[in-house]
Amino acid sequence: QVQVVESGGGLVQTGGSLRLSCAASTSSFSRNDIGWYRQAPGKRREFFARITSGGAIYYDDSVKGRFTISRDNAKNTAYLQMNRLKPEDTAVYYCNTIPTSWNWGQGTQVTVSS
Repeated sequence: QVQVVESGGGLVQTGGSLRLSCAASTSSFSRNDIGWYRQAPGKRREFFARITSGGAIYYDDSVKGRFTISRDNAKNTAYLQMNRLKPEDTAVYYCNTIPTSWNWGQGTQVTVSS
């Protein structure tokens, strides 16, 4: 089974930035479309950003213009640069394939204070 480790979360003030990483233990990483998901307190996990194997990118309107998804296939790692963070971005952040096929990792907590 693929092991996924998300990292880079933390506590920031409104308007701050964080860079998340998602490292996966699979040699087929480059062939997968990768998504970032988040789960806010009391809410369901939701998908909000994708980068395909070919590099095409999609963002939900809630993060468009503030977040940037990227990938380094040589490192089997995806990244999420988060700028101009808002309190409503507070959540546990996860990555997975699209559609999901990996075991979910522990996620990384992002907390944005107002």
